[in-house]
Amino acid sequence: MVAGTFDELRKKLEESGMSFPYIYMFKFIIKADNKTMALVEVIFDDAADIIQKQSAKGNYISITVKQVVMSIDEIITIYEKAAEIEGVMSL
Repeated sequence: MVAGTFDELRKKLEESGMSFPYIYMFKFIIKADNKTMALVEVIFDDAADIIQKQSAKGNYISITVKQVVMSIDEIITIYEKAAEIEGVMSL
């Protein structure tokens, strides 16, 4: 996601009517690389549920993370941190 997209995401989240705390599901795709995976994992709390699934050819890993968040700002902050990691695609 690019910076302008975060404004759109914030608007969609605000319109969703979610109440906090909320279990939010984050989704990312990365190249199959242990370093990148580790950098993504440290963004999240120890209690987060992180599921990895490798692509059929083994070149990519899809990451689904379920984490309790306390605000829309927390969701946006996580996406901003993920955007700083080279090779991470947010879904």
